[in-house]
Amino acid sequence: MSLTFHWFLPTYGDSRYLVGGGHGVATSTAAGARPATLQYLGQIARSAEQLGFEGALTPTGAWCEDAWLSTAMLAESTERLKFLVAFRPGLLSPTLGAQMAATFQRHSGKRLLLNVVTGGESHEQRAYGDFLDKEGRYARCDEFLHVVRALWRGERVDFSGDHVRVEGAELTRTPDPVPDIYFGGSSPAAGNVAAKHSDVYLTWGEPPAKVAEKIAWIKSLAAGQGRTPRFGIRLHVISRDTSEQAWAEARRLLDAIDPKTIEQVQSGLNRSESEGQRRMLDLHGGSTADLEIYPNLWAGVGLVRGGAGTALVGSHEEVAARIEEYAALGLDEFVLSGHPHLEEAYWFGEGVLPILERKGLWRHPGNPEQPTGQSIPFAGSPEPAAAS
Repeated sequence: MSLTFHWFLPTYGDSRYLVGGGHGVATSTAAGARPATLQYLGQIARSAEQLGFEGALTPTGAWCEDAWLSTAMLAESTERLKFLVAFRPGLLSPTLGAQMAATFQRHSGKRLLLNVVTGGESHEQRAYGDFLDKEGRYARCDEFLHVVRALWRGERVDFSGDHVRVEGAELTRTPDPVPDIYFGGSSPAAGNVAAKHSDVYLTWGEPPAKVAEKIAWIKSLAAGQGRTPRFGIRLHVISRDTSEQAWAEARRLLDAIDPKTIEQVQSGLNRSESEGQRRMLDLHGGSTADLEIYPNLWAGVGLVRGGAGTALVGSHEEVAARIEEYAALGLDEFVLSGHPHLEEAYWFGEGVLPILERKGLWRHPGNPEQPTGQSIPFAGSPEPAAAS
């Protein structure tokens, strides 16, 4: 058994404090002391590659830089790292999306993964010219992915659905390999689309019992489609040499948040149409009290950020133990992030990954035959790029 770990590219900016943003919050919320320059994002990408992360998730939305363009420009600064590109199927034709993916796969050296974001907020979708309601967006996504997968199989496609219509669509060159599709969502409509199309179903970080319920739900739906997807989880992480140091960092991040900012962000998120967002909000209820909702699982990030709002917090050994607990539920992939993303990649990569390697749960994808060695206490933070 070898778990897969992905990191995150903060294409909206980074900071030594929690950076807001995410779907359902004002675009102005996302900012940081370190601008999302190609130089800085390249630093993060190269560090993630060196440390043993398989890929890096790049978000989509008005609050960040475009994921396709950003990752295409970063591809030449790395050699092995894959790019988990988030995109919205309602904003381009399925033929163009299939073609873009095929081109990216060839020019990047087979390093594309796709995170399909159906769009959980109508007001955000309308800003892009999409006026379908939530149910309509999922129905369209189903049709979109049906066409895309047919094109990737090399078929000539004629399709007329309720939302998608193409005639004589085909690709001159199909992607090799076909990129895996990552898909998340907690509503019934999301579950049906995930069961039919996802290669990896992603859940946001909830306590293990809740995650187990979602895995069982998707497994059952996928079995009805004759499919067996893999499962992953999206989490933030604060890992240190000792538990006391990790929780001190969590408190530092929390203490730096203006209560008015929490109130403003929570007001916006409470209007969200996303079932997954509602589940995130239920974990903390907008309160700064009792944020450790499960051992080493902290809901503080969700006070100022839409989307994934929980973090694993603890010593390297504790974080490794929680990952092992989640893996036992059937999770194969972990999409992680931290503030700042450069330094936290090193804390996790040098502190937690060697522990998981010794347990036989992980191997460095760049050199799978060679061990990474013993865990070394992290004595300092790398300096950010001059351009940041």
